[in-house]
Amino acid sequence: LTGRPSHHRPVWFMRQAGRSLPEYRQVREGIPMLDACLTPDLAAEITVQPVRRHKVDAGIFFSDIVIPMKLAGVNVDIVPGKGPVLDQPVRTLDEVRALPELKDSDLDPIREAVAATVEMLGDTPLIGFAGAPFTVAAYMVEGGPSRDHLRPRTMMHADPAAWHELAAWAARTAGQFLRAQIEAGASAVQLFDSWAGSLGESDYRRYVQAHSATALDMVREYGVPRIHFGTGTAALLPAMHEAGADVIGVDYRLPLSAANTLLNGAVPLQGNIDPALLAAGSENLYAHVDEVLAEGNAAPSHVVNLGHGVPPTTDPQVLTDLVAYIHERTAQA
Repeated sequence: LTGRPSHHRPVWFMRQAGRSLPEYRQVREGIPMLDACLTPDLAAEITVQPVRRHKVDAGIFFSDIVIPMKLAGVNVDIVPGKGPVLDQPVRTLDEVRALPELKDSDLDPIREAVAATVEMLGDTPLIGFAGAPFTVAAYMVEGGPSRDHLRPRTMMHADPAAWHELAAWAARTAGQFLRAQIEAGASAVQLFDSWAGSLGESDYRRYVQAHSATALDMVREYGVPRIHFGTGTAALLPAMHEAGADVIGVDYRLPLSAANTLLNGAVPLQGNIDPALLAAGSENLYAHVDEVLAEGNAAPSHVVNLGHGVPPTTDPQVLTDLVAYIHERTAQA
């Protein structure tokens, strides 16, 4: 992430802590998602599980993009099989201005969880994370998951004042969330913009970029690497980098060499193994991984990851073997 050489190409996986692991399913049994995220010892254990099993080169803090709004007092829950659902969507300027502000003390469970995780990880770094302002604000406008994100995209144009105030609120809470994780020991952070791919470049620059920049700028003083990732964002990568990211995550749709060209060969890249290949057999998977590693050679530096999250049905042994394969293939003499 810093561009400095390492003994091998570092690798970690988005959603590496989760339903693909039997030990995760065991400790989560009967415990709602948000409760698991806000129970420090449990969140720490879940974060460490894939590091312990797969020998990945970093942990990614186990949490959810709605945790900051939950801590602020917004009534949101994660419905199994559906995802985050708000009791009351936020669609007017008055509703935006009625949102509670996240207080520093609200983040104490996060600091406790991160500190416990860092202690358990030892020399392995922890990556903190937050949902990006657009994705979080879009959830709040929709009231839950959406395929086309039509309501927030309409709101940007129909009521830009309400949109910008909502996105600014989401940016502040994301920045506070990231700051708390860094202060408790996280070595890097990633801003996830899961839904940004629904936007064209013009709308991204006009309605989103400044808010992502706010969140990223709130942690600039700490000097840790800041990763920015979204899905379906090939057309947005330069704008996402301009928002203040040090590293750009690339999804599985865009070759790393193409991303490198878009970013003028100047930005460290992360990605971008296609998660579908995890279940396609080792011959197909490793041939694909070799291509990703070769593509990554073009960038100033490359952190191996998936181009999206680990599918819940993934065989854990496939990931364990994949980490060993990547380490062996990229070992420095």
